Amino acid sequence: MSILLTGAAGFIGMHTARRLLDRGERVIGIDVLNAYYDPALKQARLATLEGSNAFTFEKMDFSDRDAVLDLVARNPDIDRVVHLGAQAGVRYSLEEPFDYLSSNLTGQLVLMEACRAMMDRDAGCRSFVYASSSSVYGANREMPFSIDQRTDHPMSFYGATKKAGEVMAQSYAHLYAIPSIGLRFFTVYGPWGRPDMSPYIFTSKIMNGETIQVFNNGEMSRDFTYVDDIVTGVIAALDTPPKTGQAGAPHRVYNLGNNRPVPLMDYIGVIERACGRQAIIDFRPLQPGDVLETYADIDATTQDLGFAPTTSIEEGIPRFVEWYRGYHEV
Repeated sequence: MSILLTGAAGFIGMHTARRLLDRGERVIGIDVLNAYYDPALKQARLATLEGSNAFTFEKMDFSDRDAVLDLVARNPDIDRVVHLGAQAGVRYSLEEPFDYLSSNLTGQLVLMEACRAMMDRDAGCRSFVYASSSSVYGANREMPFSIDQRTDHPMSFYGATKKAGEVMAQSYAHLYAIPSIGLRFFTVYGPWGRPDMSPYIFTSKIMNGETIQVFNNGEMSRDFTYVDDIVTGVIAALDTPPKTGQAGAPHRVYNLGNNRPVPLMDYIGVIERACGRQAIIDFRPLQPGDVLETYADIDATTQDLGFAPTTSIEEGIPRFVEWYRGYHEV
């Protein structure tokens, strides 16, 4: 049987695909390879996967209903879906909100329709795992963020689309009995990471002697989560489809975080040491859509999925910087 994986050329998607291939799965990956950031990085990620006979890639917009449903019809052995593709970025959602409407809302619906179509086959849809985000917690101030907290006060349109995706999945799980799990990712970093994320931005600027912008005068903290730990959680969710969840539907939501919030200035210090250079810092006020702190309560994730992150930033950041040096030959 096969797994349909969206966002296969993305950061988390590539790492997830590689782990699945390593354990003997057949993976059909799709990605539109858009220009939100340099497509060359996405192509390089794909190149790490395409040597496997068990990996098939199709360039495709997962918000294209006809294309996705045709793909599922042509591959009747698909019995699980990992939906990691999305339009990411809190600040970019202030500039191009319609990109988020298409990708994060229409795209979520298309993938759920694909799962619905699979339910009519003998194998059915054994598991639908999709990416949510810690951004759904929005204006919450109670720490750590718990899946039992309300999430109806988003601080960004990106967070709003991720919350909407969770609600949509709940409805499809109720209507069509699709076993579904949403995963709220907390600031994922690591090798092959996105250029719009702070590890990449800070490392690049520190290495080049350029100024980095630090918002809210550095008085922020994040639950930085290493990508290998995230992938372990994704696959645990894939392998543990829920039988029941909220209101009886087979749908659950979990946090995937490191459960160790790190002050922003401490985090920058780790990057400085890994780069062997000191940062030039321009302190700025808090940006619209940003939150002061993220901190994941992972008790439910640990209990149900056995999730136990093991990588601190003191281990993970040097691995990222090492990859950065190799990829950029610096």
